[in-house]
Amino acid sequence: MSLQYKCLIADDNLLDRDVLEMYVSKIDSLKIEAVCSDGLLAAAALQQQEIDIVFSDIDMPNLTGMELLQSLKQAPVFVFISSYAEHAAESYSMDVIDFIVKPLTLARLMKATNKAIEYIELKKNIKNNNADTSLQNGQQNEDIINPLNFKDHFYIKENYDYIKISHADVLYVESMGNFSRLHTIQNKKHVTLVSLKSIEAYLENQNFMRVHKQYIINLKHIVSLSNGEVVLIGGQAVPVSINHKAQLMEIINKNILAR
Repeated sequence: MSLQYKCLIADDNLLDRDVLEMYVSKIDSLKIEAVCSDGLLAAAALQQQEIDIVFSDIDMPNLTGMELLQSLKQAPVFVFISSYAEHAAESYSMDVIDFIVKPLTLARLMKATNKAIEYIELKKNIKNNNADTSLQNGQQNEDIINPLNFKDHFYIKENYDYIKISHADVLYVESMGNFSRLHTIQNKKHVTLVSLKSIEAYLENQNFMRVHKQYIINLKHIVSLSNGEVVLIGGQAVPVSINHKAQLMEIINKNILAR
């Protein structure tokens, strides 16, 4: 039997809670330890047992999902599931691993679960490698991204190595809480313990743009933009938030050939 991760479900809506519980039970890597109808019950359950992943609604009586997360000194990995997309920005600022807009689907839940598990395993590897404890608290180490202002490349620290990354090779960067995952045009993935916000600050004015709370893309690799996503070379689709779409459209319009 494969390793299972203990999870807690919190949602005040009976129907949504039952659907979530049904979907979670279909994912072999998850084991349901508690199902709660509000935030207070979830908080009590989290004090009594060790949980790896919390799947929580946001708008709940007594204690909201966000208040639940803020009340915890050492929080498990959180995935918020909400009917209100406007909660996404604040959720990601709290370093939740993912935000799902209802109605929930099994495929979307599996994607969030895989991301949560990868984050948990990354943290374990950092701990096993005796990484600086300050990094575990979310503080950034100056040597993770080389502070020198190179014009065409930068460095990331991956495990014990420093990896040179060319700007032109970066397809997009994905947030994973305190970690970030860089995807390259060579179909390689590099994970480093540095926040997307720090990477964004380093890459500004380098043909990169934040298009979502969880994604930065290389503008030179855009193939098309439609609806709520941008397609990059290789067919990789990245979501574009409403707040960033107007700015991205402005950039694209400036480069449309005159008729």
